[in-house]
This record gives sequence, structure tokens and C-alpha cells, in this order.
Amino acid sequence: MFVEVDEALRALVGADAVDRAEVDVVFDAPTKEWAARRNSPTVNMFLYDIREDLRRRHRGLINEYDDRGVVVNRHQGPRYFKLSYLITAWTQRPEDEHRLLSSLLWCFLRHDTIPGASLTGTLAEIGLPVALNIALPPPEDRSFADVWSALGGELKPSLDLVVIAPADGGRRLPAGPPATEGVAVGLQDHAGDMVDAPRRNRRTEQM
Repeated sequence: MFVEVDEALRALVGADAVDRAEVDVVFDAPTKEWAARRNSPTVNMFLYDIREDLRRRHRGLINEYDDRGVVVNRHQGPRYFKLSYLITAWTQRPEDEHRLLSSLLWCFLRHDTIPGASLTGTLAEIGLPVALNIALPPPEDRSFADVWSALGGELKPSLDLVVIAPADGGRRLPAGPPATEGVAVGLQDHAGDMVDAPRRNRRTEQM
């Protein structure tokens, strides 16, 4: 999933923000050693934090129906993960870096989600939006200064991009045949698995 998000971001930035023939788009850690080796205009999109978005987690299993409206399978809902990127521009002059950052900002302001044409692999197969949030305040338990300190580099202007990407756990359970007699009630245990409750016959209910 991470590589697919990287490639989708590279395609979006190359199409709407920078000239890929003149500006490199990389995903390296912007350490002092890396900065010393850089010799061309560069946009760096460093993935520095990965967290699940618990507010979007779906509990239990989701039914899959055939053309007759009969449940044929059950599967887990997608899990959503927040991928935080530190975006920096690297050139010989601060003014050029600011121009690049401005172009990147407007690019992500124009797009609430990654365009579907840029999605590949499992992200394209899931068919769900991949949301983009740019320049939001950092969480209370993290600051950008802390990120730069961990990298051992000097603080410089940057944009914080948060990508909310869905992931399919792949767990699917076949459903049993539809009941033809009596009434069956399905319950869910704490793990989300379907458990059969005792069956009650309609004749018994009418007595």
C-alpha cells in the first residue's frame, strides 16, 4: 500500500505542481548527509508517521449479496490508515524553494482525494477514495521540530500532508445456504465472527 500511495503522489505532483524534467520527486529521509549529496532541484516527500484512523474502523462483517438478494459471503470492512508526509523543497535559493512549496500547496488544495487514474494495485481494486489533507495542525503528541530533531537536520519550511488510505484485510467467510424451514438468527461474537443461535420452528412459535 505504501509504495502505491508514493507512486500516486509522484504522479499527481508531476502532473499538477512541478516539471518532472527539471525537478526530482523523491521519498528519502531529509538528513544532513542526504542534503549534502543533493545536486538538483528536488521535492522530498518523506513518510514519517503511520497510524490507523480508528474513527473509520468498521465493526463486524459486511454481507455480500448475489443477484437474488441472497447473502453469499461476508467480509471485513476496510481499515483506514493515516500516512503523514513531510514535504520539503530543495534548491540553491530560498525563493525558489518557496515557489515550489506554493505550487505543491495549491496542487493539494485542488484535490481532496487522489485522482482515480493515479491509483494502482490494491488501492485501485478496493475502489474507495484516498483522501488528502494538507497543512493541518500536527497532533498534540508530535511537533515538526521533533521530526527534524529525529532526522538530525536543520528546521526548514515544509508542508505536512496526511493521506488517508483504505486497506483490505482480505478476510472473507462463505455464507451458508438460506434457511428453508423455521427461522434462524445470526449473532456476532466479540471477534466479529458469525455464530448460529438456536433455531426456533414456526409451529413452536404458534403454540
